[in-house]
Amino acid sequence: MSAVNNDSFLRLVKIMDELREQCPWDKKQTIHTLRQLTIEETYELADAITESDWKGIKEELGDLLLHIVFYARIGAEQSQFSMDEMINGICEKLISRHPHIYPSAGSGLTHVNNEEDVKRNWEKLKLKEGKRSVLGGVPKSLPSMVKAMRLQEKAKQVGFEWDNKEQVWDKVEEEKRELFEAIKSGDVNKMEDELGDVFFSLVNFARFLRVDAENALERTNKKFIRRFTQMEEVALETGKPLQDMTLEEMDSIWNSIKKQQTR
Repeated sequence: MSAVNNDSFLRLVKIMDELREQCPWDKKQTIHTLRQLTIEETYELADAITESDWKGIKEELGDLLLHIVFYARIGAEQSQFSMDEMINGICEKLISRHPHIYPSAGSGLTHVNNEEDVKRNWEKLKLKEGKRSVLGGVPKSLPSMVKAMRLQEKAKQVGFEWDNKEQVWDKVEEEKRELFEAIKSGDVNKMEDELGDVFFSLVNFARFLRVDAENALERTNKKFIRRFTQMEEVALETGKPLQDMTLEEMDSIWNSIKKQQTR
């Protein structure tokens, strides 16, 4: 168990109070002006996690913690909630959503066999708390691929799920055929609709493979950047920039780089 020094947290709260009272920039901020900055900080943390950059993870977690304290300060100023209410709220939620660890009043521990049981219980408890839909907890502003994964995971908890990955791949093939039919029709809206179905089914297939679709695509993005950048360097060494090359010439360099990187 990692030790937590309350003094360090109280120091951050004190600094936030001082900045809010004395710094012109901090005094001007609202929950709306902070929103985009918080999203950027979250992506910076995601980048650090992808790179397994522990120094960066520590730094970005600190930045996010600052934002949390900032929002709590604004919430208190507007008499919406206090820091204690926010913290106690998540403590109570964690306790109520983990009945296999914390027995509820008048009943014993809930038995679970694995992580899937935990997820199912979590969703059932959310519905009991008044959540109208299993899918209601998925943020609207999530990136589309991440949202697709979360929607599928949520639906799984109530049994809306394929039995095996072969069935999921059959669905991918079905969606591909429908996409090709849409392409033949020339209807752009229909093509977009069917292409979305292909993406959604591929995300589902990745989930059945226990592969994070977002991570998989990001790895390919980074691989493309690495190879394309190296292709630019090779082109400069030959004295002929990419824009002056034919597609065949660029493809030849690309394939050479690909072979080198896969050895």
